[in-house]
Amino acid sequence: MKTIKLPIFVLSILVMAGCGSSLQRSSPESSAKVAESNQEVISDPQVRTQQVSLTQAQDSQSVAEAMNRKILRNAELTLEVSDPGTAQRKITSIAESLGGFVVLSESKQRQSEGKQDLVVNVVVRIPAQQFDAALNEIRSQGTSVIQEKATGQDVTEEYIDLEARIRTQKALELQFLEIMKQANKVADALEVQRQIADVRTEIEKLEGRKRFLENRATLSTITVNLQTPTPIVVSTSGFGRNIREAVADSITVAGAIVLFLIRFVIVMIPILVLIILPGALLARFIYRRSKRMQLSGSVPTSDSD
Repeated sequence: MKTIKLPIFVLSILVMAGCGSSLQRSSPESSAKVAESNQEVISDPQVRTQQVSLTQAQDSQSVAEAMNRKILRNAELTLEVSDPGTAQRKITSIAESLGGFVVLSESKQRQSEGKQDLVVNVVVRIPAQQFDAALNEIRSQGTSVIQEKATGQDVTEEYIDLEARIRTQKALELQFLEIMKQANKVADALEVQRQIADVRTEIEKLEGRKRFLENRATLSTITVNLQTPTPIVVSTSGFGRNIREAVADSITVAGAIVLFLIRFVIVMIPILVLIILPGALLARFIYRRSKRMQLSGSVPTSDSD
């Protein structure tokens, strides 16, 4: 039995040694394979992280800020058109096709050079992103542009301030509601309720202003005045015509002077008869009476012997 167990023990030791050497030989190969796989993972462009430069980050931030800005854009145009009524309908179609609508459409007659001209005033609201396109299309409807004015007002700061004030007022309202729950006296509850009403009024006012700015920033306003072309008057006057006009003007001035004198005499006759003549007669009577009284008072009386 002992002679049998010993060879088995030695054989088992040899087998274990061979396994250990094979493991040692395979360890560098496995390490190399792991290193190669890691290198492939690192060199893989899908796994490699993309490096973003500081300039790109600033540019993206600037674009985001520009998109969030609240700008009120308005424009006013005065166009000469051959047919204001037709141009009015085309402007209405342009506004509706771009997602806008007509706020005001007014027509009136104007007296010009002895004839009646139609003057049309149209006010449209256009989405802000379609402002430039609408302005170009409307401008193309006229034969000439008499006047054009475009304005832009940045209200981003006011809009952000409104949001901050609304948040503050809502937080204050929540605090008052908590105090309202803890009020034990009727007077305290009424006072807190009055404070809550004031805060709610301020919140509604701020939210109304915020909605107004959002609406004005979302929809731009374009005012269009349509009128027919003004006729060009060419002067054909010469030297002879100027002489005739000067003579006619002098005759007109002379006639006006004569007419003034006639009117003056006609107006002065009743004044002379009713006021000046009686006044002169009265003054003459008073003067003679005073003279007679002076003469009678100056005659000396004779002394009797």
